[in-house]
Amino acid sequence: MKSALKLILLFSLIFFLFLGIVVFILFIYLKISLPSISSLKHYRPKQSNLIFDHNEKIIGFLGKERRIFVPLNKIPPHVVKAFIAAEDANFYKHKGIDFYGLLRALFKNLISGRIVQGGSTITQQVVKSLLLSSERTLSRKIKEMILAWQIEKNLTKDEILTIYLNHIYLGEGAYGVEAAALTYFNKHVWELNLNEAATLAGLPPGPTRYSPLNNPQAALSRRNYVLRRMAEVGFISWEEAQKIINQPIVVNPKNVNIPWYSAYFIDLVRAELEKILPPEALERGGYRVVITLDLDWQKKGYENILNFLLQIYKKDAPEIAAVCISNNDGGIRVLVGGKNYMESSFNRALLGKRQAGSAIKPFIWAEALETGVLQPDSILPDEPITLPGADAGKDWSPGNYDGKYMGLISLKDALAYSRNTVSVRIALLLGIERLKNLFARLGFNFPSDLNLSVALGTYEVSPLELTLAYTVFPNLGNKWNPRFIEAIYDQIYGGKLIYQSQPENKPIFSPPTTSIMNDFLQAVTSYGTGKCALALGVPVAGKTGTTQDYKDAWFIGFTADYTCGVWVGYDKGKTLSKGETGGKIACPIWLNLMKGTTHKTKPIPSFKEEPPLRDNLGNATDN
Repeated sequence: MKSALKLILLFSLIFFLFLGIVVFILFIYLKISLPSISSLKHYRPKQSNLIFDHNEKIIGFLGKERRIFVPLNKIPPHVVKAFIAAEDANFYKHKGIDFYGLLRALFKNLISGRIVQGGSTITQQVVKSLLLSSERTLSRKIKEMILAWQIEKNLTKDEILTIYLNHIYLGEGAYGVEAAALTYFNKHVWELNLNEAATLAGLPPGPTRYSPLNNPQAALSRRNYVLRRMAEVGFISWEEAQKIINQPIVVNPKNVNIPWYSAYFIDLVRAELEKILPPEALERGGYRVVITLDLDWQKKGYENILNFLLQIYKKDAPEIAAVCISNNDGGIRVLVGGKNYMESSFNRALLGKRQAGSAIKPFIWAEALETGVLQPDSILPDEPITLPGADAGKDWSPGNYDGKYMGLISLKDALAYSRNTVSVRIALLLGIERLKNLFARLGFNFPSDLNLSVALGTYEVSPLELTLAYTVFPNLGNKWNPRFIEAIYDQIYGGKLIYQSQPENKPIFSPPTTSIMNDFLQAVTSYGTGKCALALGVPVAGKTGTTQDYKDAWFIGFTADYTCGVWVGYDKGKTLSKGETGGKIACPIWLNLMKGTTHKTKPIPSFKEEPPLRDNLGNATDN
């Protein structure tokens, strides 16, 4: 009997020794094949770049993963405790593996007949998310445990929590608690109440299944589970838990995707960012980008335009493009590239080259005044004119839109009533070389074989180019360079300023010339072709434009604060229909766009030459 017992003990010893050797070899093998945890020590995940408008309002995210890194000290304790209670109540006690938690989860799952609790610790979840695949194998599970143990030896609990709360997927494309807080509640994580915190903490096991947006009842049940767990482990009282259990979940989803009404503008921002930042930096993300767009105006103005088009055109509405520029700094506040970005992402405001029609005339008038070819009180004939045509042996006889002639007319009235024959006569007085110089200064890329038909706007410009050129008038001769991005910071919240755009302009005309032109252009809106603009209720100036066969309608107008340009037409050059002039269709659209924001009642800028300083004897001084 004793010999048999000794034999059994011997075999048992050999078996367990062999098993130990196998386990040890397996452990060494798995340990050698494990990924390094060194990257977690300085954890900085890929993030979105968050776009803010001119008034610091969030527009949306740019990046593959919607994630915003926040340090643990920015996450309130009740948010942290909600996740710990729901996912790993013994987080601060275990060393990466919670054997008691595994048994408890197994028991509760057996009782419920379904999985209601997971056995993985928060540390294990970090391993699974960042270091290993999600395959369900024994070897992967063993690796997960080994790595969790290693992480606990090398990182503090707070460092592990920071990684977990910033990396975990919480549904609706949101990674981490800050992106999720914005997505579901339009709040920062530090603004969440306990109800909202428990709702987010209930998401990890099934972000889609427990989404308060898609499955409100399941989300409510899961939130209540989290609250009860918080009470069970002593994070909150049962009274607190019960009070919130009786409350609904009130979501306030933030459309953190780029809104449709700003999509054309954001395309420009993307292109600008690629010029400013290296590709790897953009890919890593985490930048706060402040752009020049006024989000509220963009939304309201765009909606006003579309509603107006819907009223005028029951079907087959033409395309539109619009640009609004701040006269203070050249910042683009509004940009509309078309009716519907989802139907066509072609940005007509930037890339759509169309004939300018009579909207080109103010520059010709200004050049004539600037060079002294004409004076403000000059009188010219509005009469038929015949000139040699572009083709040899053929004449060119430009006429007025209405087929009528007004005889001798002042420069101001000729512009107000948009007389074509006067424009051609002024261009003839200036000569081709002066005209080429003028349009080169304005930044128009016209062909070198320019001819006098330019006086009628037969050459093509984009809405952005033309509107920028008009900024010379409210800025008394200086044309703004466009600004789309104001500033870039290396962190989404706070951070160091790494880029700041500077307002830049260049002189085109003198202040006296543009002051006279501002008076002329106010005549256009007072009694000329752009009278509809007066309904804005503040001092306004501008010019209409209509091309041959009514293919394009323009209105570029400005107040003291903003210069806005509108183009209406079809992409393939189809006629709008007879009578659809700049004054009839583009000007009302401009008015609807401008009504999307408030305007200060300030006069259009004018040049007032200061009298010379005099000494006590009344003699002029050099100062």
